[in-house]
Amino acid sequence: MRILVTGGAGFLGSHLCERLLIDGHEVLAVDNFYTGRKENISHLLGYPNFEILRFDITEKLNVEVDFIANFACPASPIHYQRYPVQTSRTSVLGILNLLDLANRLEIPILQASTSEIYGDPNLSPQSETYWGNVNPIGLRACYDEGKRFAETLMFDYNRQYGTKIKVARIFNTYGPRMSFNDGRVVSNFIVQALANQPITIYGDGNQTRSFCFVSDLIEGISRLSDTADDFTGPVNLGNPVEMTVKNLAEAIIRLCNSKSEIIYLALPEDDPKQRKPDIKLAEAQLNWVPKVEIEQGLNLTILDFDSRMKLVK
Repeated sequence: MRILVTGGAGFLGSHLCERLLIDGHEVLAVDNFYTGRKENISHLLGYPNFEILRFDITEKLNVEVDFIANFACPASPIHYQRYPVQTSRTSVLGILNLLDLANRLEIPILQASTSEIYGDPNLSPQSETYWGNVNPIGLRACYDEGKRFAETLMFDYNRQYGTKIKVARIFNTYGPRMSFNDGRVVSNFIVQALANQPITIYGDGNQTRSFCFVSDLIEGISRLSDTADDFTGPVNLGNPVEMTVKNLAEAIIRLCNSKSEIIYLALPEDDPKQRKPDIKLAEAQLNWVPKVEIEQGLNLTILDFDSRMKLVK
């Protein structure tokens, strides 16, 4: 198939492009390069069936493709809080344009949604039936509510026009090609540990996250894409193994053989205290469970960060 991947030069988008090319598809990657990086896709330029287009999906895109995977949107607090209006426009106008394209071409569209749909949850683990606990006017709302409304539009198009949709709710994912300065805990801690700088934890470090290695996440996306049209999701994709942020910091310090010490700073507004996906639906419908254990994934990510940081020096 000829597949459109928006946000194709981003962390997840580039890994998806790579997987699709390996599987024999033709890929048109689109990115406005606000958070996407050319380095993420430079190794793909040699594929004859790969094409990259600089474009912002808040404008209408007219292309001929067989499937759309929408991964376009700043996904780290540093980026989306810097330009909240643009983030909202990408989530809302962007998905509207892509849904119109999918509807015109009569093709399926997959939305990369997020665990931030659930906000600061009042229950754990979070299943797809949980409606969430989101502050609609907080600093994170541009992303949280933008993604929630994008899901609304996906299902409204499905009901009103019969558009074929797939919705993946992606939990914390890490791995090679993460940006050094995206503000996420894994990248922050690795950069600080490799430089022997203090590890900065916001809050007391007892808040929990569940970390999924990127190859596992892309496998889940691939399986969701291949399901029958009547399975729309939303479906949680993430690793259900929960750990505290403090334990993550300690593991990264050990794996980096770092001299870093941990310091504690104030917790940002609306920062979720718990993240743990219920993946029973993914197990049942996709026959999918994550396989990469945290230390294995962290070692691969640390090697990638270390090699890239040495190039920058």
